[in-house]
Amino acid sequence: MDNTKRYERLRERYMNGGIDRRSFLGLIGAAGLAYGVQTPFARHALAATEQVRFDGWGGVVSEAFRKHAFDPYTKASGIKVVDGTFGGGDEFLSRVKASQPGEYNIAHLSGVFDYARYHGLGLSSTLNEKNIPNLANVIPKLVDVFRKVTDGSLSCVPYDYGTTGLAYNRKYISDDEMKEKGVKILLDERFKGKIAGWSDWRTRIWYASLQTGQDPNGATDMDAIWDALRAHRDLLLKYWSSGAELMSLLAEEEIYVTEAWSGRVHALQQQGHDIGYMDPPNGFGWQECLFVIKGSPMEPCEELLNFMLAKETSIAVAEGQSYPPALDPNKVELGKIIPTLPAFDPTGTLDGLTFADPAYWNGNEQKWSKAFSRIQKGY
Repeated sequence: MDNTKRYERLRERYMNGGIDRRSFLGLIGAAGLAYGVQTPFARHALAATEQVRFDGWGGVVSEAFRKHAFDPYTKASGIKVVDGTFGGGDEFLSRVKASQPGEYNIAHLSGVFDYARYHGLGLSSTLNEKNIPNLANVIPKLVDVFRKVTDGSLSCVPYDYGTTGLAYNRKYISDDEMKEKGVKILLDERFKGKIAGWSDWRTRIWYASLQTGQDPNGATDMDAIWDALRAHRDLLLKYWSSGAELMSLLAEEEIYVTEAWSGRVHALQQQGHDIGYMDPPNGFGWQECLFVIKGSPMEPCEELLNFMLAKETSIAVAEGQSYPPALDPNKVELGKIIPTLPAFDPTGTLDGLTFADPAYWNGNEQKWSKAFSRIQKGY
């Protein structure tokens, strides 16, 4: 009983602002150990003061998160952030499904279709938005699409957005040729052996839809798409599987053209490579979120998300990874660099981007991913 009263007094001091969160968690955790008591508060304290795991896309993106978000957060909170990497969403989801509850905490997911997949598999959590006040500065359109999936609640916060457009080496392909040929340049026999493509089945089918004159969110002639995918495969040097590999292929001139992530191309341009970038009509626009997986220590995760959404952190990470932040430019002054990034929308409406319809893509995932896998293997 004395221990319970002690916890209640400490909690009251914390709620009234008389003690900071780090001290509060440390005190109740120490008290629980000292008296051999494992109250819910003590269990939470022990979990929270250890670490939060974050998994993302690697390369310049992970470097930006580590330098501008994770290290400063650990210094401010005392909570360690352990970061892992993955090359694609399907790969990471397989890891999560095979893991123990709480093994993975926050993931840098791409697209609402990934959010819907995780929710459909029972992997979503429910954020306490009172612990994330900086969420109020996020572009409303980016938030609303997630709420629709989870009946008004959130299991993530939007963090950045970009496009998957066309990257090309200007030494071999002019801007005028790109404007003339557009997405069909990926099927140009003249560049056989110097073309690449991401091994993601959605991206491949999206671009094949454009190459066959179809709506990428509502294609009707799948035979034409499979034919386009085979034609593209036969011209490839290789399929790339990570942002780091994409950048290396372009920088070393192993390839001349590929679809590519806008931020990675901008990073190459900043390094002095003469790589052009073009978003074709109905090009692949996407948003990324920081998703909290079921079983994670919620309060430390929410605290980290709020820290990452802070203006200073978001801007620094955005400049480091070359993707515009999810912050609303109508509410937050984003500085001089972010408005120069590919895909940046100064209006905050994102009306110029075409996003994937999650119901359409998730509804066809099983059939289409298997079909592309066979084509990728040469069938």
